[in-house]
Amino acid sequence: MSEHHASTVKMVFLALVGVALFSAVTSYVMVTSKAEAKACHIEDGVLGNFQTPNEALAVPDTVYFDGAGAERRLTDLRGRGIVLNFWATWCAPCVREMPQLDRLKELVAANGVDVLAISEDRQGALVVKKFYAANKLHSLDILVDKGSKLIQSLKGRGLPTTVLFNKMGQEVGRVTGIAEWDSPEAVAFIRRCLGN
Repeated sequence: MSEHHASTVKMVFLALVGVALFSAVTSYVMVTSKAEAKACHIEDGVLGNFQTPNEALAVPDTVYFDGAGAERRLTDLRGRGIVLNFWATWCAPCVREMPQLDRLKELVAANGVDVLAISEDRQGALVVKKFYAANKLHSLDILVDKGSKLIQSLKGRGLPTTVLFNKMGQEVGRVTGIAEWDSPEAVAFIRRCLGN
């Protein structure tokens, strides 16, 4: 076999290997995407008015604060699912959801999902601390969105607003208004869609 012919055969072989690898990767991505889409499918009414995004927003790097005033960022939670609820003590529907979100946090923590209830109260952590004590909420952390910067970065409109992020840090959906967060169907959906 001539050197030119051997070179041609080698190039054809490498091209075929390249095509096979490309096909395998494309198939894997398509199967993974379909599996994720199936995992994040939810029946109407299970989570209030749950809407999937037209354009999935990434977790913003916007600062929010814990009860001690330390800065926190959602980007620090990459690799975990996030149920991000914006609420306020003066918002009646928000108040109604808080015990359910408190229970949800306990129910999904072992699945790699964090439940964050971030207050939009202007009075800050002190009013949230009093509210948690009065309502016997023990699982949720005291978190505050000073100046409403985080909710604005996510284009939130009204309270309560809850945004769900998968472990890759991409929005999978949101609920504007109330939902039954600790119902068996909602918990199963959150574990399946956001968990590990």
